[in-house]
Amino acid sequence: MSANERLSEGVATPAPSAQYLDAKRTIQEMAMSSGRHLLDAPVMRLCVMAVYAGMLIAAGALFSVLLSAGVETQGPRRLLEGLGFTAGFCFVILSQAELFTEINVVMPVTLLHYSKWSLVGKATRFWALAFVGNLVGAMVIGYLVATVQHYPPEIASRLAEIVSTKMAYREIGGVTGWLQVVLSGMLANWLVGLAAFFATMGRTILDKFIPLFLAVSLFVAAGFQHSPANMAYFSLAAGAGMGPTWSAALGWSIVPAAIGNLLGGLLFVVLPLWIAFGSKHSAMIEGDNSGAKS
Repeated sequence: MSANERLSEGVATPAPSAQYLDAKRTIQEMAMSSGRHLLDAPVMRLCVMAVYAGMLIAAGALFSVLLSAGVETQGPRRLLEGLGFTAGFCFVILSQAELFTEINVVMPVTLLHYSKWSLVGKATRFWALAFVGNLVGAMVIGYLVATVQHYPPEIASRLAEIVSTKMAYREIGGVTGWLQVVLSGMLANWLVGLAAFFATMGRTILDKFIPLFLAVSLFVAAGFQHSPANMAYFSLAAGAGMGPTWSAALGWSIVPAAIGNLLGGLLFVVLPLWIAFGSKHSAMIEGDNSGAKS
């Protein structure tokens, strides 16, 4: 029966299939496919893909510097910086590399879904491997770029400005400065976690890229602290012989940002979405609603 015949006879036309996964199916996909696959993956694969993610993020950081250098107006400069960094994050998603901040959403969802304490040890190991691997990968690209390429002074100036901004919390000092990095990291992974969630929803590359661009550009423009991004910018700066020492970068930027990223992914992304769409409580509510309708 054609659509016109259905309308003439008062029969409803079936709705077309959804162009993206709904929130509930996205939670299940992250837990049962992405998360479970990571927990069962060989250590060598995890290490390689974590290093590869760091390399890709460093490429995105480099692109953000190249696009935004020499742009004086704040709005366009931040937009271009966000666009450049989105490229690196998009490469990570499409290549299925293992980025620390993306894992901060996938792992908690997986642990909540399976509710097995025996998986916590595997998850903790994976978090550590992702963090170290991302740092190693970023350092590889940072030093390689400095070895093979020499950019104009405005490029170096823009990179130095970004690194200096990320180290501004050290000027505040003490517990206050350190906690501000943690809180900024929470906001960063709220947006990056949503980017990973929306990318899982999408069924085409374009479906994945648009929400990635919006969420990642927002955190970059806002200046929130994202630990793999900070690894990348500090690696590019270190390769060029500028920026703080690695101990200062780790202590005042990368490590507190990573703690905030972990907390932000859990508190601002995983828990709200899990309570609404993934928990047994949400399933009971759906069951009650369906029973009431019938």
